[in-house]
Amino acid sequence: MTFYAEMCAARKRSLPVAAALALSLMPLMASSALAATPKDVLVEVGEQGPNALDPMAPAANEYSQMVAWQIYDRLVTHGTKTLPDGKVVYDATKIEPELATSWEISDDKKTLIFHLREDATFHDGTPVTADDVKWSFDRAIAAGGFPATQMAAGSFTDPNQFSVVDKYTFKITLPAPNKMSLPDLVVPVPNIVNKTLALKHATADDPWALEWTRNNDAGGGPFKVGSWKSGDQIVFDRFDDWKSGPLPAMKKVVYRQVASAGTRRALLEKGDVDISIGLPPKDYAELAEAGDVNVVGTLIQNETFHVDMNVNMKPFDDVRVRQAIAYALPYDAIMSQALYHRAEPLYGADPSKPYPPKWPVASPYDTDLDKAKELLKEAGYENGFSTELYYDMSQATIQEPMALLIQEQLKKLDINVTLEKVPGSDWFTKMGSRSMPMDINYFYGWLDYPEYFFFWTFDGENNTVFNTSGYNNPELDKEITEATQMEPGADYDALISKMIGTVMTDVPRAPVAHLYSDIAMQKNVKGYVYWFDTHVDYRAITKD
Repeated sequence: MTFYAEMCAARKRSLPVAAALALSLMPLMASSALAATPKDVLVEVGEQGPNALDPMAPAANEYSQMVAWQIYDRLVTHGTKTLPDGKVVYDATKIEPELATSWEISDDKKTLIFHLREDATFHDGTPVTADDVKWSFDRAIAAGGFPATQMAAGSFTDPNQFSVVDKYTFKITLPAPNKMSLPDLVVPVPNIVNKTLALKHATADDPWALEWTRNNDAGGGPFKVGSWKSGDQIVFDRFDDWKSGPLPAMKKVVYRQVASAGTRRALLEKGDVDISIGLPPKDYAELAEAGDVNVVGTLIQNETFHVDMNVNMKPFDDVRVRQAIAYALPYDAIMSQALYHRAEPLYGADPSKPYPPKWPVASPYDTDLDKAKELLKEAGYENGFSTELYYDMSQATIQEPMALLIQEQLKKLDINVTLEKVPGSDWFTKMGSRSMPMDINYFYGWLDYPEYFFFWTFDGENNTVFNTSGYNNPELDKEITEATQMEPGADYDALISKMIGTVMTDVPRAPVAHLYSDIAMQKNVKGYVYWFDTHVDYRAITKD
């Protein structure tokens, strides 16, 4: 039976709905009122989707990471835990087997040896071996850009660090201990790729077959790609020979891109889809209050929503100007009118108290226009200045009202702000150019360590695309590296608190809020687990 037929057979009552809704999901499913998707089929809708099936591919977006999580294995994974409020989330403190059944770490913590499953195969039936693992790790470094930087967070920087001991044993040698090395193997970058299959499509110009895997499945994970049409939908079929965990309950998962948030909400409320993501905070707040579907909001680990100021461009090269902006932002209005309180505030901390050794923490800044005026006067900008504030149009639901609130507020200080809209497809390029005087942005770290967030966003030596403020503090860079090599304890806590104090004083970015990762789903959808990449893990989902 085809998927379309399965959907139709599952419906007991079928009435036409608005033509716009019908067209939005055809040929995915027949429109109906109070419809129900089949028990072993999951349908999810979101605004954005993957532009590649492999996160190593040049310019691959974050939804390619969602795909990789489903179709590729990694050596290890995280366990889960249940929070006091009943939410189930990944447990960063637990490392559990995936493709590797066991591993050993040397006493000096510089050698890691992994023993692989001997019955695992890729989707085409090819056995998975340690040679595939080494080639995949070499490939992640060779890809450069984001993948290579992510590998570097775990101190994986040189292919010579990886070696094949035997067919099912893989070894990593580190230049120095790094407590983030093992957790860094869980993320959607060191995915295990079918070397034999990929090399059939490699070329002299593309020895790692990145262009082929951009559009083709070379994995061995719990799902395989059934079909994919970029900009429209991707269909995952369960891989019934998966050996690296319990077989998923869902036989098929359909992720469909639907541009209109209103349509995505309506499809969920009518029962035509199981999960809707990427809705505006206002919608999630209303859906949660109505109670007809389940809304789960989980604070994103290691995350801040913030306003960046480019320290290499006037007038933001003056710390007093940056501090003035931090005191001027309309925090409360942003929380209520842009975020609808689907976040926790990151401002107004008691400046007399030390910073706790964790991230994120609230800044000592709060809305105080008198203090802002005083700092501007000290910096020689008593009469204000003109500047531009950039924001990502793919995040316009939140960022546009926020930008307007900031523009209106700074006008009170004679600061004339021109709002600059950047298409979502160009946002990462714009970030990398470091040409924005001010921008609205957010970042969350896959690894839940303060120094990991700092590595990506404050490290001048590392110089990643997420350091949009162009901040460079050599002393802080050394402290970031030092922190990665330290175990928890009083010395580590003191160093983290010191690092936080540095960036709060220099304020290259002004923290505003700690966002929720929101998801709305039908009440018969069970097993949702919040993961660090904020995407749905289809492996755990069941339906009543």
